[in-house]
Amino acid sequence: MQLFIHYFLHLVFPLFIALVFFRKEWKKIYLIFIATMLVDLDHLLASPVFQANRCSIEFHFLHSYYAMVIYFILIFLRKPFKIIGIGLLLHMLTDFIDCLFMYNNCKSCLSHAPAHNAIETVSNFLQF
Repeated sequence: MQLFIHYFLHLVFPLFIALVFFRKEWKKIYLIFIATMLVDLDHLLASPVFQANRCSIEFHFLHSYYAMVIYFILIFLRKPFKIIGIGLLLHMLTDFIDCLFMYNNCKSCLSHAPAHNAIETVSNFLQF
């Protein structure tokens, strides 16, 4: 289920946003949203490149809180920067949701994750 939700939010949800909010130019907007996936190139700088149960948030520099502030600022600029900002923030939200899934499945797996406190706080808040 986690894998399905992750890729749904990365690929299908941006299409929905493009169709609903940018109907006239949805194809161009969707391509920009998909292009924001290039933010994951920072994963190639990690050692090891892939590690199961690793949360991207605050681990990779393009997934840091500082980078997210820049992505947020982008949404107040003109197109295409606004669209890029929206796409990057959607990407960060998707990765954060993925971290929540990982945390709820194995709390000790993320005990040393840089974003552990944020993940734990949101997870505790969502558990009624």
